[in-house]
Amino acid sequence: MIVIKIGGRVVKNSLDKVVDDIVNIKEKLILIHGGGDIVTEYSKKMGIEPTFVTSPEGIKSRYTSREELDIYVMTMSLINKQIVSKLLSLGKNTIGISGVDGGLLIAERKKKIVIIDERGKKRLIDGGYTGKVKEIRGDVINNLLMLFDAIILSPFALDIEEKLPLNIDADQAAFAISKAVKPETLVMLSDVEGVLVDNKVINKLTAEEARELASKIGPGMNRKLLMSAEAIENGIGKVIIASGMKDNPISNALQLKGTVITNA
Repeated sequence: MIVIKIGGRVVKNSLDKVVDDIVNIKEKLILIHGGGDIVTEYSKKMGIEPTFVTSPEGIKSRYTSREELDIYVMTMSLINKQIVSKLLSLGKNTIGISGVDGGLLIAERKKKIVIIDERGKKRLIDGGYTGKVKEIRGDVINNLLMLFDAIILSPFALDIEEKLPLNIDADQAAFAISKAVKPETLVMLSDVEGVLVDNKVINKLTAEEARELASKIGPGMNRKLLMSAEAIENGIGKVIIASGMKDNPISNALQLKGTVITNA
């Protein structure tokens, strides 16, 4: 079994290449998709100017207000069904779900978050409708994989206390699901060739080396490295960070073209 995560820029600019490649993958797979750029487009069309915040670690992320939550869920669901429609049309036995369905991903709303404001000062603000995954029902995935060859997952989760879906980071969803189902390979496809140091791709890292490098690399990728190290320590065979912008992006990644993180 393979878990694949595709970032928002891959969804926007290279989705057909990913879909065409999935058709040729023989193993069972779970695909978690982003779509932030497309959410931004729809928000603006509906008269809502998206807000982005920066964490003290330098990571920029979407601030999800209550009104933008509806647009986020709507847009991610639309992306999901577009992918499923294409795969089914190409003969791939596929189902599309979200983290809400079947209580697959249970999350807790971040009540408060710390941001860096326009003056460069730390500030505590309301957390909006973004969540952190607290529970994963791996049995839901395993049962679905008995019926389908591919699961396409939208990254929003259920907050039981507030009875609402929550925006969750697609990377977080991919790593949480991987820790629950223990795939041999987790493939992270983005708009870069892999982990870059001095503009060169690092081809191989151990989990320990990934942790060490995380402290020396830019925001965003540093978090991927930390989560990759944790995933390896939790029983995933390997994590591959690779480009989703090329032809046959999944097949290329499975041929170890990118950055491969393993136990040794």
